Amino acid sequence: MNWHSLCAVCLLGTSSLSAAVEVGLAGVFPGKALLTVDGGGVKTVAVGARSEEGIKVLAVDSESATIEIDGKKRTLRVGQNVKSQASSTSGATAVLNADSNGHFLTTGTVNGTSVRFLVDTGATMISLGAADARRIGIDPRKGQMVMVNTANGQTSVSKVRLDTVRIGELVVNGVDAVVHMQDMPINLLGMSFLNRMEMQRDGQTMTLKQRF
Repeated sequence: MNWHSLCAVCLLGTSSLSAAVEVGLAGVFPGKALLTVDGGGVKTVAVGARSEEGIKVLAVDSESATIEIDGKKRTLRVGQNVKSQASSTSGATAVLNADSNGHFLTTGTVNGTSVRFLVDTGATMISLGAADARRIGIDPRKGQMVMVNTANGQTSVSKVRLDTVRIGELVVNGVDAVVHMQDMPINLLGMSFLNRMEMQRDGQTMTLKQRF
């Protein structure tokens, strides 16, 4: 199977994901917070989950929600906003070089086991092939079976939570991933990991800097 058939690759240019964001609490429901980001539409985020921008909801009560932003806990009452800080320069970094085809490949570890990745900002989550998942010790039967869209149409995958993903100095805990039922030519380093990074591309070099 050609990896092009798994997911379209969309690599970033010289832009950065490090800009500060403003988060507001629009309302609360049992176990859920209604968040706005930079004045956009309302997003429902369950307790224990993260928004696409990496904002984690830790707890809610009848009038407020406690969130994690910039690695810090903030409690917002309904109607309140808080602005995150832009990334500092002291975070861990990893520098990747493009191959002859312009793709960024890297070797990291998942739960302590070596894994080869293709950086893919078009993938919502880290995607693992069946053989690599077995090698890591992941049982897809313990995950949540979901349907995803690929270039070949819909396919069934198992959604799991990875304990630790490491790329060079970068270490992220509790990362969502999907396990495919078939082997993959290479695993995809998707946005469930990359959302926690500041990404900068300069020609054939990509620098990842950890935000949280």
